[in-house]
Order: sequence, then structure tokens, then C-alpha cells
Amino acid sequence: MANTGSLMLNQKFDELPKESFWECHDLYQWEGFWYYEDIIQGMLAFQSDYEALSDDVILASSMKTGTTWLKALCVSIMGRQSQGKSSDQKGILDDVAEDDILTENVPHAHIRTLEYDVYRDNLHPDFSGMPSPRLFHTHLPYSALPDSIKNSDCKIVYIARNPKDTLVSLWHFFNKISRPNQEPYSLEKAYDAFRKGVHLYGPYFDHVLEYWSESLKNPDRILFLKYEELKSDPKGQVKRLASFLGRPFVNEDEVEKVLWRSSLERLKNLEVNKNGVFFHLKIPNSSFFRLGVVGDWKNYFTDEMKRDLDELTRIKLEGSGLHFDF
Repeated sequence: MANTGSLMLNQKFDELPKESFWECHDLYQWEGFWYYEDIIQGMLAFQSDYEALSDDVILASSMKTGTTWLKALCVSIMGRQSQGKSSDQKGILDDVAEDDILTENVPHAHIRTLEYDVYRDNLHPDFSGMPSPRLFHTHLPYSALPDSIKNSDCKIVYIARNPKDTLVSLWHFFNKISRPNQEPYSLEKAYDAFRKGVHLYGPYFDHVLEYWSESLKNPDRILFLKYEELKSDPKGQVKRLASFLGRPFVNEDEVEKVLWRSSLERLKNLEVNKNGVFFHLKIPNSSFFRLGVVGDWKNYFTDEMKRDLDELTRIKLEGSGLHFDF
């Protein structure tokens, strides 16, 4: 993608495929995926500017698949062995062992999303003051990551969630942040867009399969987590995550402490997450915390929607070895 940035300078957005998202945003298709205009600009800057370090950790996810929980878990896991503190850089994991920085700000402020929260407004951010290992996040598909990440020894942690709960969570989230004073966008319309892959960072199945395929090729570099398995076996999956990050637990008390600190029940009741907005994005902190359960789709889907999306899931994942427990 070395020439992608220069190509974008010469290509007008009105030449790209465009669709309406939630009837209030324009989405543009870029190399098979759908984005806002400013996300494409941030993505191109990220691709051309970012230089990965061998010990970087990149958290990756499609939208509404457990990103907030994963960030909180990684803050807690990495922070318990942090040796120093830096207060002059936003997003740096900067807690001393016994500090709990999750009480200070929403998890997204501690592990920032590169193409949107970092590069959107700054083409050349300065990471020189960040201690290693650096932790970042992206919603981009694997194919859109900078070559410096793909060709380095840095680690990637990807979290996936079953498509039905992902859709319902997307529906609630964007109705809350994009249509706060309007009639909710209908679930039927959201379902149709999701099924067609026309949603922010979609298509969902292509996104998931890119990371799944790469995790099979490079299991030492890419850890593929499932939201449902984190819910059904939190201790086992968090131990797996900590070992992958090079921070294995010493005892069960450490596991329990990380799970408690990172739990949705605790996070959603922290004052910092009940009030305020997330930096310049102006997204209410409270919008990142809803139910966090498996199977909420049952409260919304018709039988026809269930059968249809199950069949689409079967077709899309056929032969991949990937499956979801609904």
C-alpha cells in the first residue's frame, strides 16, 4: 500500500462507492470495506507514518465485538507489572503496580484507536515518549494495516463476537450516539445493511475472516479471541491472553483481580464512565457500556431474521474452520 496515500490525494471521494449509514452519515468503500471520509484519511496517514516496534501490541476488532472489555483487560494485565509512570502522553499505559487507572478514564483513553483517535487529526503523532511495550487499537481489517505491522514481530490480539449480538449492539450504539434526538433507526434497516456488509468497517464477515486466517498462519503473533469464550471461561481465556502478552499470572488472586477490575458491572458503575465524553470524539463514555451478554439478539430477532443470518453465517464461514457459539 505504499502508493495508497498519494493515490488518495488525487482521487475525489465522489468517485468512490457511497452509501448512507443510519441515514445520517456517508460511508465510502475503500479496498472492499466501508468507512467515514475522515477515517479513510486517518487510515492513509496511519499506513504511511506508523513504524511498528517489535514489542508493540495491537488490539484489533470489528465494531461492538468486545473492544472496551479487551482494552480494560489489557490495561489491567499490563499495568500490574508496569515499572514507571508518565503523565504527559494521552493513551499511555502509565500505572504503577497498585494504581488502578481504569478509575481515571474510559478504557479507550488508555489504549487509543490509531486510524480514528490518533491519526485523524495528526498526520505525524509523536510516540517517542511512550514506554515499551506500546499498546494501541485499530478497527481496520488486517489487509489495511501498515506493512510495518505485518512485517514486524509485534503482536496482534483480535476479538470476535457472534454476528447476531454484534448487530444488536451496533444498532443500540449508533442509535444512541448518532440519533439521540431522532426516531431510532429501525432494526430491520440495520439488519439489511449488516447483511449486505454496508456498515462502518464492514463487511463484518470479511473483517473477521482476514484476522482468523492470519491467526492460523501466525499463531505466535496473532491471538484470536471469541467474546463468547471470554464470557463462558473468563479465567481460562484471560490466562491465555496474559501469557500471549508475556505477562503470565503468578497466582489465582492476580487473575481474580484483573477480572474484577475489568468487569462490565464495575466499569459501568464507575463515576468516570457514567459521565463525560470521550475526548474530541464527543462520544458519551456511558455509551460504551450496555449489557455485555451473550444471546441478547433473542430479544430482537424474528425467526426469519435468525434463520437468514444463520444461513449467511454458515455460507460465509464454510471451510474456514471458524464457528461461533450463539
